[in-house]
Amino acid sequence: MLVSATHSPAATYGDHVQDLAAATLPQVISNIRDWIVGILAGLATLFLTIGGLRYVMAGGDPSEVEKAKGALKSSAVGYVLAVLAPALVSILQGIVGAG
Repeated sequence: MLVSATHSPAATYGDHVQDLAAATLPQVISNIRDWIVGILAGLATLFLTIGGLRYVMAGGDPSEVEKAKGALKSSAVGYVLAVLAPALVSILQGIVGAG
């Protein structure tokens, strides 16, 4: 059995903590942007699925069809926001001066 003395879990943990401490403001903003885009895309997909299921299960009922259309519109807004989020964050970086 070989034991490596050059790479211990404690050294890995210490390196990770140092990486977190060295994070710059642009890196933090980029990470937040990535999280926001992921959450928006996930929610938009959820609304798209709900809207599609409501539309299929409406059975011609006008009120259910309107609810389905509302969910589909919400999903479209979510996808648009997910696409525009990086641009909005870039604009905010320019205003704050972190870019």
